[in-house]
Amino acid sequence: MSGRLYGVGLGPGDPELVTVKTARLIGEADVVAYHAARHGRSIARSIALPYMREGQVEELLQYPVTTETTDHPGGYQGALDDFYAGCAARLAAHLDAGRTVVVLSEGDPLFYGSYMHMHKRLAHRYPTEVVPGVTSVSAASAVLGRPLVERDEVLTVLPGTLPGEALAERLRGTDSAAVMKLGRSFAKVRDAFAEAGRLDDAWYVERATMGGERVAPLKDVDPEGVPYFSLALLSSPAERAFVPESAPEPVPEPAPAAAAGEVVVVGLGPAGRPWLTPEAQDALATATDLVGYGPYVDRVEPNPRQRRHRTDNRVEAERARHALELAGEGRRVAVVSSGDPGVFAMASAVLEAAADFPDVPVRVVPGLTAAQVVAARAGAPLGHDHCVISLSDILKPWEVVAERLSAAARADLVLAIYNPASRSRTWQLPAARDLLLEHRDPDTPVVIGRAVGGPDESVTVTSLGELDPAAVDMRCLLIVGSSTTRVTGAGVVYTPRRYP
Repeated sequence: MSGRLYGVGLGPGDPELVTVKTARLIGEADVVAYHAARHGRSIARSIALPYMREGQVEELLQYPVTTETTDHPGGYQGALDDFYAGCAARLAAHLDAGRTVVVLSEGDPLFYGSYMHMHKRLAHRYPTEVVPGVTSVSAASAVLGRPLVERDEVLTVLPGTLPGEALAERLRGTDSAAVMKLGRSFAKVRDAFAEAGRLDDAWYVERATMGGERVAPLKDVDPEGVPYFSLALLSSPAERAFVPESAPEPVPEPAPAAAAGEVVVVGLGPAGRPWLTPEAQDALATATDLVGYGPYVDRVEPNPRQRRHRTDNRVEAERARHALELAGEGRRVAVVSSGDPGVFAMASAVLEAAADFPDVPVRVVPGLTAAQVVAARAGAPLGHDHCVISLSDILKPWEVVAERLSAAARADLVLAIYNPASRSRTWQLPAARDLLLEHRDPDTPVVIGRAVGGPDESVTVTSLGELDPAAVDMRCLLIVGSSTTRVTGAGVVYTPRRYP
């Protein structure tokens, strides 16, 4: 099999402007090729050197001529054509041997780059990929801190080797321009800017992002010693908006309006960021304060501009009032809940307390609740009528819990059971199981979802008769099937949409 050819852009000179992909490919390559003038020094190699490794084959592609004359029978172009053909043959030998070849190119490989001569001769014969790089035009604009173009403006890129008349004509007809390849063409280029009436607005940038970087108005540059790695830049006319000719008259600021506070009750879903809705992410990002049970607040990535108010789990009313008081002071408060805030969570507490804060707006942002997530992990046990119930008797008497369990069982509803057990509540789940068995077959499927969405997630499928309360804790949610709920041979649980 043949090797693979890569033409990689190195950017304008600063090794830190090499893309991550280019750096990786340079380090992985069997062969690194680069062009150089007759002196043999390669700027491309010096940029890539931090990413090269020992043992790589280096192919120096040294031009036979630059600007001098030649006795080649085909003249200057003939000498270059023979040179490119020879370089391509050298690289083809490596590719035929199955080696990966990376050809270095300053700037972008296909933007006035030497690589394109290899590309035209090899890309149709071997697997090839071109990796773009930051161009010198972009670098010059960044160094100057002046925009190239905006909205409908036109940018024209010109080689300084064009005739002066052609340069002047094109400079007159464009909004912005970059003139490359100055060097010996500098005087002609400067004259073209003057002829086009654009000299006063033009800038000179030399070796952008490299050592020896130089920036100056084009009209002030001495033609002597202008290097090839320089360009003339006519930036966007809009750049003048950044430099007002005189300081504007100060405009009196209006009196500050009262800050508009808000409480958003946000559902975090069962675990980390992948379970957050875009609306929830936006509410968290724009909040000034986060309020909630400590472990839930800790699930939100810290932001130093936000204040975090962590509270205990059993102070819902106090937590809600605190959030509303903060919003009354003009704060944007996110009250965080695990799962969905409207399902056994903070939304009810906040809305109840909000009656005493009529001027504070309250929004509820939903989240994936535990019943949905456990059901999805198991299959589709909530595919027909179902109910949701909490076994906690902290805020309601057990007699109410028991009556509702029996009613749901008699109605043949699938049950999603929240808060099935805790360290201090151990007898409720066995009692609930016994109540359900009065109306349900012992083979009724039961799904136990524990810490779903987290790193120690587990989903177990058992039956009502075999349900072991000792295997259930506060991090679990149970789904008890109806008479129609089924378990496939693969362990998938579902409740059919049709009822007998």
